[in-house]
Amino acid sequence: MTDIEELLLSRIRDVADYPEPGVMFKDITPLLADPAAFTALTDALAEIAGNTGATKIVGLEARGFILGAPVAVRAGIGFIPVRKAGKLPGATLSQTYDLEYGSAEIEVHDEDLAAGDRVLVVDDVLATGGTAEASIQLIRRAGAEVAGLAVLMELGFLGGRARLEPTLAGAPLESLLTV
Repeated sequence: MTDIEELLLSRIRDVADYPEPGVMFKDITPLLADPAAFTALTDALAEIAGNTGATKIVGLEARGFILGAPVAVRAGIGFIPVRKAGKLPGATLSQTYDLEYGSAEIEVHDEDLAAGDRVLVVDDVLATGGTAEASIQLIRRAGAEVAGLAVLMELGFLGGRARLEPTLAGAPLESLLTV
């Protein structure tokens, strides 16, 4: 295990039975409250952005905003929020996707992404991959290229990576931690 992995893991708190019985929630708020750990995380994700040649960061609501915005600043590139439906003013592109019980919809301003953009998707956790998959489809529908997906933590037992690999079509999926 690397020093950064040890630092990040030491600042992630397990919360049993949240949000429902049987779930072990990974709380990143202690990591965000620690300036050294948050800076190390931001630097690591900004390095991934540089390595992928990203020209924009897409952050997924809501914790992807918290991580993606400072990564974009550190990497010197633009930040684009992907929001839940109905949260953005003006013209948007939307993408519907299935959840375990029902469906959800995400949106991006239609003028924020264009041909020539190389977009790195940033989020805190990769679980089943549904939201990430929908964001990748949305980015491509906007005419932009997907540079990759970068997450703080991958919950390997939920199979998100296997689900996303065909959608990523060779673009990298970088996870700083796998649990």
